[in-house]
Amino acid sequence: MNVNDQAAIQFESVNYIIDDVQILKNITGDFYKGKITTLVGPSGAGKTTLFRLCNAMKSPSSGDIYIHEKPLNDYDQVELRRNVGIALQNAPMIYGSVRKNLALPTTLQGNVMAEEEAKRFMHIVGLPNELLDRNSKDLSGGQRQKLSIARTLVNRPKILLLDEITSSLDRVSQEDIEKLIKRINQEYGTTIIWITHNLRQALTVGDYTWVMMDGQLMETGESSLLNAPKNDRVKQFVKGEVK
Repeated sequence: MNVNDQAAIQFESVNYIIDDVQILKNITGDFYKGKITTLVGPSGAGKTTLFRLCNAMKSPSSGDIYIHEKPLNDYDQVELRRNVGIALQNAPMIYGSVRKNLALPTTLQGNVMAEEEAKRFMHIVGLPNELLDRNSKDLSGGQRQKLSIARTLVNRPKILLLDEITSSLDRVSQEDIEKLIKRINQEYGTTIIWITHNLRQALTVGDYTWVMMDGQLMETGESSLLNAPKNDRVKQFVKGEVK
């Protein structure tokens, strides 16, 4: 890490146990403010559970989590959602138009999204305004994912959690989303934490990388660690010997 990097999210000795099964084991580490951190590891490593702790969809069994140096438990739900947004792999949509989906966070707050604001968020993610009145079910996979990201940005989160958002897209659409996320990070200073199974993506998009296996944080550092990991199990994972 750079000595000037500040933590956006801090985990201190975090454990998560459900039905006597320990999913996360003593996780301690920082996600740095204004940086892109990629989160990799085999299936069942605990990556998605860790995400759900970050936005209080789940609570740790023990340990502490801080968002911008404030204990996670001290946030109310509205404040937390404004600080920490999440975009998911399947980009879930409600029935209706692109405009209706984009405006959902505004609608839930009892407000109406202005036309210019709708167009601004469409522009941010690179979607044409002509799509606003199209049914969301008619969008391509890449367009749906961009709309999902735009909708997440409506609350202007300082931290954006991305869970396998390109895994079902073709290579061209993947790279398009990667460029978009890097641009959001650079232009708005948004802290990005991105779960991905794509090691090329983790290496090329991430400033930092966390490698998780069996609920443990095995190795962290600049994303170049994936080129020469120190941990033997991480070496096996990078070589494709651990799925």
